Amino acid sequence: MEDRRKDLELLEKIAEGSRAAFDRFYEKYAPMVYHIALRIVGDEVEAEDVSHDVFLEILQKPHQFDPKRGSVQAFLAVKTKSRSLDRLRKKRDLLVSRLEEAALTEKGAEFDFLRQLEQQVIIDALTHLPEEQRQAIIHFYFHGETQREIAAAMNKPLGSVKSLIRYGLRNLRKQKELFHWMEAGRGEEQHEA
Repeated sequence: MEDRRKDLELLEKIAEGSRAAFDRFYEKYAPMVYHIALRIVGDEVEAEDVSHDVFLEILQKPHQFDPKRGSVQAFLAVKTKSRSLDRLRKKRDLLVSRLEEAALTEKGAEFDFLRQLEQQVIIDALTHLPEEQRQAIIHFYFHGETQREIAAAMNKPLGSVKSLIRYGLRNLRKQKELFHWMEAGRGEEQHEA
């Protein structure tokens, strides 16, 4: 009980800006936080980064701790686990992104031929769209602009841009060449039906 009261006092003093209180809190709980992070992320540098993030958040938001919901140790353990899992997800997402990028930049002759053929089919299909639908789709899918950015660039309401993209995609699907190209990727059985 005494320990819990001291933790609450430290957090109150941290909220008031006491560097000494933060240092005492850090010394008391840093080994525990680091150990939990290391068990989850499996890397010393990553575990140090997670620990840093956890204590930085304590420094910035010491009132997040609610004594009615449990002990400071449990609070820190949950926070550390959450930050550790976030870091693992970011690493995984970065790895997936790099693998996808590597696949897209692969230079095999077959890959280049298929990519050129796919681009030609899409370009041909786009030329059959009404001008505003074509512009909206190019801005959205090829330039990576948000619908708000497109609305500003085309001087149109956001709802109109959303409709242009939706109708443009619907018109693309209706085009026979693109439809057959997409169906070819789904398997031989569908061509025979």
